[in-house]
Amino acid sequence: MAKKKQTKQPNIKPIANGVIAGAGDIVEQRIASTIEENFMPYAMSVIMSRAIPEIDGFKPSHRKLLYTMYKMGLLTGARTKSANIVGATMKLNPHGDSAIYDTMVRLSRGYEALLHPYVDSKGNFGKFYSRDMAWAASRYTEAKLDPICNELFKDIDKDTVDFVDNYDNTMKEPTLLPASFPSVLVNANTGIAVGMASNICSFNLREICETTAALIRDKDHDIISTLPAPDFSGGAQIIYNEETIREVYRTGRGSIKVRSIYEYDKKQNCIDITHIPPTTTTEVIIEKVIDLVKNGKIKEISDIRDETGLDGMKITIDLKRGTDPDKLMLKLYKLTTLEDSFSCNFNVLIGGVPMTLGVGEILNEWIAFRVECIRRRTFFDLNKKKDKLHLLEGLKLILLDIDKAIKIVRETEEEAEVVPNLMIGFGIDKIQAEYVAEIKLRHLNREYILKRTAEIEQLIKDIEELEAILNSKARVKTIIVKELKAVADKYGKERLCPLLHVDDLPAEVNLEEEIPDYPVHLFFTKEGYFKKITPQSLRMSGEQKLKENDEIVYTTETTNNTDLLFFTDRCQVYKTKVSEIADTKASAFGEFIPARLGMDEGEKAVFVLKTKDYSGYLLFAFENGKVAKVPLSAYETKTNRKKLINAYSDKAPLAGIDFTKTDREFLLTSSNGRMLLFHSGAIAPKTTKNTQGVAVMKLRKGHRVMAIEPYEEGRFSKPSRYRTRTLPAAGALPSQEDEAQQLSLI
Repeated sequence: MAKKKQTKQPNIKPIANGVIAGAGDIVEQRIASTIEENFMPYAMSVIMSRAIPEIDGFKPSHRKLLYTMYKMGLLTGARTKSANIVGATMKLNPHGDSAIYDTMVRLSRGYEALLHPYVDSKGNFGKFYSRDMAWAASRYTEAKLDPICNELFKDIDKDTVDFVDNYDNTMKEPTLLPASFPSVLVNANTGIAVGMASNICSFNLREICETTAALIRDKDHDIISTLPAPDFSGGAQIIYNEETIREVYRTGRGSIKVRSIYEYDKKQNCIDITHIPPTTTTEVIIEKVIDLVKNGKIKEISDIRDETGLDGMKITIDLKRGTDPDKLMLKLYKLTTLEDSFSCNFNVLIGGVPMTLGVGEILNEWIAFRVECIRRRTFFDLNKKKDKLHLLEGLKLILLDIDKAIKIVRETEEEAEVVPNLMIGFGIDKIQAEYVAEIKLRHLNREYILKRTAEIEQLIKDIEELEAILNSKARVKTIIVKELKAVADKYGKERLCPLLHVDDLPAEVNLEEEIPDYPVHLFFTKEGYFKKITPQSLRMSGEQKLKENDEIVYTTETTNNTDLLFFTDRCQVYKTKVSEIADTKASAFGEFIPARLGMDEGEKAVFVLKTKDYSGYLLFAFENGKVAKVPLSAYETKTNRKKLINAYSDKAPLAGIDFTKTDREFLLTSSNGRMLLFHSGAIAPKTTKNTQGVAVMKLRKGHRVMAIEPYEEGRFSKPSRYRTRTLPAAGALPSQEDEAQQLSLI
């Protein structure tokens, strides 16, 4: 006899005196299993039910909202308060009213984010190109479905798509919408899931419909011939590179450059920017331009303001006299988001599986989806017509003897026997008999019955037509093509984004060459103040103004197109350009470099270096007697980073830094007065910036290297006294003649 299968009983703790036994006990659990059991279902839920659009072009939140509006009769009726729509949508979407309203805003005509909005809005719905322009609350705005939604819900009641229970099993909702055009590519869609994302750009409706129809006719159709590029609702220029576009179309990934459109007003001497890329906002652009002007990188602008109004978006830039507007815009394209890239990631849920597909693959998936919709609609219509034909055939038999039918009904004693008696009397089935029995008395005349039975011939033809469609895939596709043409003719618009071929782009502005180059004098003080003074201003100025107890520790002559490196006591180097520091006068304190360069609190610059070509060597002398030789090219960066860490070794305190273009003699001085002359060529250069160096000067216990400086001929009466054949060496104490020489120099 087989054993009875034991079912695992839940581990229910007994409760005694209101306390659950075992409460507060620590139970060990493997973190891997915890993540798998809890995080993975969450990740799958976000991917499947929230962030990634499906082949109909909608995420669940979009679909639930639009279907709710459809069931509210907002496809043909008047607008209603947005709050009503939000409340009704909660029956399908178990999220807060704010999330639902945000979704509706992004689908609305007023927000202007979509090429073909799905919601016809009234009131303040904000603007997609503005970060700070908030939309009004749902109680103040009104909405209904846009006419194009007729194409989304067309034949939805003819079993074209599956329906499922909502979250509390009180009503049904569609799993997809039977869109009669590829809405997945017509309107932009962005979503961030767990471990993946989706970013689909929008395409022109007419071009998409033509391309889809062409693909149905010829599966090898060259998509780019009918779909040259995406089309954005903002209407900015697309920088057209055929190779890039083909790569996006093939893989579903890539980057498309979009450039703002502007007009120059000669009378007002200003630039009006009227279209911007979809990836930025007016506030971001204005803030960046203001920052560039403040930092001296752009000097041709006198004012910038947002003049967006009822006529649409507009950013106005006032120019200084003599400014070339086209040249300025080329600089702004390079330095701001007035030119930006749209990163494509065509990630779509196909049968519940996220897939990154190219444009052709997405359209083929949509065609397969639409073929199924048409077949299901045809099958639904076929069954309806067959049912009607069946009823009319029964009615036709009544025509043979109407009096007999009346007699049967009149002479039947019980109501329940009417249908069986009609079935027996005319040889019809129960459904036909029920239909006859329900005919009103006034309709039991020859004229009515003749009119109804005249439909039989047409029904037979319709049924044959529908069966032919079901049996022919080609005819189904022909229907899809006709519907696509009808949608394109009815809702199609001209392309908003003009194409600017990459070969027709004006030459880029070289920002380095744009910086005016003129001679300047540089001064750096012990307390960290920096001055850049032109020779003319220096000649006209008096004494240098300094803070109390401050002194100038570095001065040099150079030009405005020079790089500056500030080495600090924290083993870091900060880089800037002389041109980025404003000209000043001797009567000013200058710029405080630690604040200007964003140094750490308490950090001080210990060495300043100017360079144009990053040639030469830096010598780092450490208190332990070691010297490191690093090529200046090690501090040159292609990305123009402003801060480099590990600029030199921190293994021993720094005694001093010096620079030389070519190898020469340097002098090291120790705390006990000894001096050592060594040639920098004796030290091998290291490309590693924080190298510890090599031992050069031997030190007695308790002593350290104090300074390093280049040796000038004539400083010592007998320089050979301080030279040595081998390194490291202890050096020598200065002779009486050299001490006297030093005293006279002081």
